[in-house]
Amino acid sequence: MGRFRGGLRCIKYLLLGFNLLFWLAGSAVIGFGLWFRFGGTMKDFSSEDKSPEYFYMGLYVLVGAGALMMAVGFFGCCGAMRESQCVLGSFFTCLLVIFAAEVTTGVFAFIGKDVAIRHVQTMYEEAYNDYLRDRERGNGTLITFHSTNCIDEIEAIISVKLQLIGIVGIGIAGLTIFGMIFSMVLCCAIRTSRDMI
Repeated sequence: MGRFRGGLRCIKYLLLGFNLLFWLAGSAVIGFGLWFRFGGTMKDFSSEDKSPEYFYMGLYVLVGAGALMMAVGFFGCCGAMRESQCVLGSFFTCLLVIFAAEVTTGVFAFIGKDVAIRHVQTMYEEAYNDYLRDRERGNGTLITFHSTNCIDEIEAIISVKLQLIGIVGIGIAGLTIFGMIFSMVLCCAIRTSRDMI
């Protein structure tokens, strides 16, 4: 009985450690999403009528996923501390959904890179055509494109950022697998310990 209790305590603390890492990863995902959206070159595009909505939508989803990860990490800690099978089962289900979302985000970032770059190219061409039609008015989008160097530089920036998003998504999905394993092992150990009593 003593070894079983020691093993249960070990799994419990492993799950608490995982939840701390998961909560920190959620904070990092929020930070990445906000930095990609509002930091550097991309912040200048938000003020124009023609902004890369496709790219921004993915970043908003990323920020939402980070907030969800932080909340789930907190509830995972609560479930582990209280040794509640119900909360741990719900935690496992939430982790499974987050795992699917992170893998999808990672794959989308790698595959959707060309679509995002085409979207920016189309945006640039539309801004340039608008400028040719009405040279007096000026065009803020075109000026923003040229102030960051050129379309090739912007394509490189988007490509690198989407690659980082993909790496973060796949990395967190890998981390999530450990959380699912720890939560199920702890849930089963709690059930077994209650059956023994």
